[in-house]
Amino acid sequence: MKFKQQLSSDELTDPLRSWLSKGLGNELWEAEQDVLNRILSGLYGSHMAQISLNPLVDVAEKSTVPHKVIVYHRLELGMHPFSIVAQSNELPIEHNSIDVVILHHALDFSSTPHQVLREASRILRPGGYIVIVGFNPWSWWGLRRKLSRKQTKPIWHHAHFIGHGRLSDWISLLELTEVKAESHYFYPPYQTDTIRQRFKWVEPVLKRFVPGAGAFNVVLARKDVGSMRVIQNRKRSRRFIKLPVVEPATRGQTRGIR
Repeated sequence: MKFKQQLSSDELTDPLRSWLSKGLGNELWEAEQDVLNRILSGLYGSHMAQISLNPLVDVAEKSTVPHKVIVYHRLELGMHPFSIVAQSNELPIEHNSIDVVILHHALDFSSTPHQVLREASRILRPGGYIVIVGFNPWSWWGLRRKLSRKQTKPIWHHAHFIGHGRLSDWISLLELTEVKAESHYFYPPYQTDTIRQRFKWVEPVLKRFVPGAGAFNVVLARKDVGSMRVIQNRKRSRRFIKLPVVEPATRGQTRGIR
């Protein structure tokens, strides 16, 4: 399936960063950060790559992985010392070299989300993990986006909202193993805090009876590679082959013949 991006990466950068820094966007960001802190605390390794919406924020701050690299499509003032300026669908990173890859809404705002996931799988070492955070189409947010007819839409409407089922198919095609999938933040996308608080009672109900209806999904996948078994040549014992050979005659037998 082809995904059309309504706005370019440069046009999305500043509005997204502004939206995530206050109000509804900041509340969603904090909910995502709490889930990431919990999941990343159990993942280990030496190298981590982060592909996210804001290169100035380290979403893996609580991780114990020592070497972290942040990938972003343009150079920003105040970026992490270990940053790479590159497109997310063409990563200048060696094959099988990263232990943990974080795709924080990287699939939502890319015109080629499947290629982004393919690149993340390519740079991931065998046994490494990919953490994917994305908007959930089967939520209040997905319904609001689907039914909205306004000309001026919120910036998060430009996300692709890739469902868990489709993402699972992509993961399977790339020979990755889905370890877990979670859905969180069950509040509707109202900008006003007071209106959102009126739906506070809805969150525990949806979380219990419709656990996959959160505003965002978090999927954890692992790169499993089957172990190779070396086939060795079967050692055969050396055996002497008995051939019919004429035995030499002794001295006595020779004299007798004469």
